[in-house]
Amino acid sequence: MKFGPCPASDAAGAYLAHSVKVSGRVFKKGRLLTTEDSARLTDSGIDTVIVATLEEGDVHEDEAARRLSAALLGPGLKTSAAFTGRVNLFASKPGVVVVDKKKIDQINRVHESITVATLPEYEAVDPRQMAATVKIIPFAAPESAVIEAEGLAKKGSAAIQVAPYTHKKAILIQSTLATIKTSVLNKTVDITAARLEDTGCTLIREIRCNHNAEAISAAIKEAGKYKPDIFLIAGASAICDRSDALPKGIELAGGEIQHFGMPVDPGNLILFATLTEKPVIGLPGCARSPKLNGFDWVLQRFAANIPLMPDDVKGMGVGGLLAEISARPLPREQATRRGQVKPQAPKVAAVVLAAGQSRRMGSVNKLLEVVDGKPMVVHAVEAALAADTISVTVVVGHQAEEVKKVLSNKNVSFVENPDFDEGLSTSLRAAAKNLNEQADALIVLLGDMPHVNASHVDRLIAGFNPIEGRSICVPTHGGKRGNPVLWASSFAKQMADLRGDVGAKHLIGQNEESVSEIEMSDPAVLRDIDTPEALKAIRSEAI
Repeated sequence: MKFGPCPASDAAGAYLAHSVKVSGRVFKKGRLLTTEDSARLTDSGIDTVIVATLEEGDVHEDEAARRLSAALLGPGLKTSAAFTGRVNLFASKPGVVVVDKKKIDQINRVHESITVATLPEYEAVDPRQMAATVKIIPFAAPESAVIEAEGLAKKGSAAIQVAPYTHKKAILIQSTLATIKTSVLNKTVDITAARLEDTGCTLIREIRCNHNAEAISAAIKEAGKYKPDIFLIAGASAICDRSDALPKGIELAGGEIQHFGMPVDPGNLILFATLTEKPVIGLPGCARSPKLNGFDWVLQRFAANIPLMPDDVKGMGVGGLLAEISARPLPREQATRRGQVKPQAPKVAAVVLAAGQSRRMGSVNKLLEVVDGKPMVVHAVEAALAADTISVTVVVGHQAEEVKKVLSNKNVSFVENPDFDEGLSTSLRAAAKNLNEQADALIVLLGDMPHVNASHVDRLIAGFNPIEGRSICVPTHGGKRGNPVLWASSFAKQMADLRGDVGAKHLIGQNEESVSEIEMSDPAVLRDIDTPEALKAIRSEAI
């Protein structure tokens, strides 16, 4: 591949290395320049461009990435289309990523143009989660290198695959002492059931017994009658030694201790045993918490039918320090058990309120009145759609069919509010009860504020950070508060309890410690169109 400056007049057939602006347009990096492009470059006064020119024996970046990803594709994975030399591999089912590190290392050493990056080995994944990415760094890779990398990827077992979870039945045995509360035992059942569910398994029964070897042994024998695939034992006190009550109870029941301890923190005091070839796990105390700990790693492997021998356990130390982090704004008890949550942009669902009767406007429905060439409600919907939102829902009521008609070509969903004549709170209730389940936050736009645009919405989203005390984001201008308002999804329940012809102002007042005022440069966030006079004024401004 040749790379470097080239006269624009001779650039046809080459790939543009750096984006350039041409007569009001932008030619992006990677564009395959045509004869017409070359002429437009010279006509725009651009004499020289930096380009890459493929030579014989080169494979274009997209084709190279596609070929290598196809060779790497193991069970439980699917690929994206190639773009800018990249192909992503996604999990097609829940499970555990299995990586042949030696093979990936060999592929990455073939040629500097070829790179493969994966998740850590044995990482738990959900469907559509990225497990690996293939990236060709320049615009092409040598054919010989691509062939070598393909050969390595295809040799033997898959270099990367997802071992899917298989349904397994588990029984939980809990030993008790006078010092342990029943509420703790009950919570352990709930947390364990949720953990199992995350890995496609089921808790079929819980058994409680006294905390001594004989009672634990009897409980294990009773549990065996239900033919579980996994025995889980949570001791009333932590296992301190192979001779402690819990391991002794396992041995009395006919089990065999395989390994005690684990270089993962939290999770050190875990015990591994077998009984009639079924795994028996003596749980560490941290398993009573939903937070990620060593037991999660063990359970994920068992659920995915990945063998776990003592040497495997001893090899978990690197990466086994599971420190807490401030991640997405979730209460501690809701923190994921599948690892530290990576920082990400908040998922914000937008709702446009368009159910009102426009009583102050007279006989017309103000939301259907034309402002700047389109019905007023369309402005609000387009602002929500153009912003960084994951969904847009429109609450309709008064003249619902007419409102739906003017929005028929928009990618929105509708929620009917049959109680619209009872006031604004009914629309907020409808919005809260139909909140997108994936949403971290909800932004409520009013259908009668046609000058609110996507930049206002995005500025509110940028200010949202519950960890730093910004769970409610309110726009202001000149010291006055306006709309739209962004709410953490945790406020949805309070919104669902609203009554009367009021909005959510009193909720803001009740939660001032969570409010962040976001200053806007223009008064659009203060201006709603409620009267014929206001409508006439805003129309006259457009003339």
